[in-house]
Amino acid sequence: MTSKAMSAGLILAALLTLTPAIAPAEPPPPGKSVGVESFGDKSEASTSSKEGATVASPVEGASDTMGAPAPKPKPKRRRKPKPKPKPPMAASAAIPTVGELTSLPITSYTDWKSLDAENTLVFETSKGPIVVELRPEFAPAAVAQIKKLVRRNIYDGLLFHRVIDGFVAQTGNPNNRDGGKSDEPNLAPEFTFRMGADTPHAVVARPVGGQLGLIGSSPYESVDEARMAMSPDHRVSAWGAFCAGVVGMGRDQAPDSANSEIFFMRDPARRLDRDYAVIGRVIQGLEAVRSMTVGEPPVHPDKILRAAVMADLPDAERPKLKILNTMGSDFRKLVDHARAVRGADFSICDIETPVKPDFGGPH
Repeated sequence: MTSKAMSAGLILAALLTLTPAIAPAEPPPPGKSVGVESFGDKSEASTSSKEGATVASPVEGASDTMGAPAPKPKPKRRRKPKPKPKPPMAASAAIPTVGELTSLPITSYTDWKSLDAENTLVFETSKGPIVVELRPEFAPAAVAQIKKLVRRNIYDGLLFHRVIDGFVAQTGNPNNRDGGKSDEPNLAPEFTFRMGADTPHAVVARPVGGQLGLIGSSPYESVDEARMAMSPDHRVSAWGAFCAGVVGMGRDQAPDSANSEIFFMRDPARRLDRDYAVIGRVIQGLEAVRSMTVGEPPVHPDKILRAAVMADLPDAERPKLKILNTMGSDFRKLVDHARAVRGADFSICDIETPVKPDFGGPH
């Protein structure tokens, strides 16, 4: 070996003695990724990457691959709550009744007339007095039979055996049940009548082909009276309108089965028109009719204490009332007021004929 070779070998040996051995790098343990440390819940870590290594899902507070803290997410902007709609303002007053809605103050009328005592019925009931103006123009046979039964005291003590809220209060059967009859004969149908120019009537509306109005206090509907001139008897077909307070004849299924049963309308039901006879209308005491105990039959029914034709009562017991003349100018004011208030919704059932106490003296 030459001196040069020996010198090189000595130098190499010295270097190996002075330099520590470098251990080979250990592979990362399974489940760890190189260079990324996760502080998140392991259950939320993703288990896939393009290279097949495990990568932790970024969570708030974790470091990125450069060791810098992950940016905190911006707080969500809170939307201002939408203002809630204000509740509707309460009505300034309760909805008025038909009478309050369509009637002018009593003091604005001067054209009053006395009741026809022979065609006025007075009922004393457990809920108070009820006064009915009869209209023989509508159903003359039925009116005559009811007056006859009243004078026989058939109605005294009878129950209101069928009272339906918003519809009728029914009475008049001697057995206090539907289907009861007096010993008087059943009546032929009087669902319509013939109205002529000689029938006092006040027209309040003229729909095409017809008209509506009142005969006394009772509402009616008819064929256009212009057709009277073309009719052999110079009359047109008319019928009672079943508005609140109207009194009708009850019956069985057969049209000719009306006898003694009567019903008082608590509210309008125009579907009854031309299917039942109208005998008149309540002019005082509709609140008593509407307060009758409801039921079919009621558990504790109201009853008629006494019924009378006004002409048969002593003067001291007669109702002291006057009724507005529906043929006069005051009534026209009432109709015009009702039409103005109701507008397109105006109906014959909006009209109630006013009454007032009769204290005697000039009127």
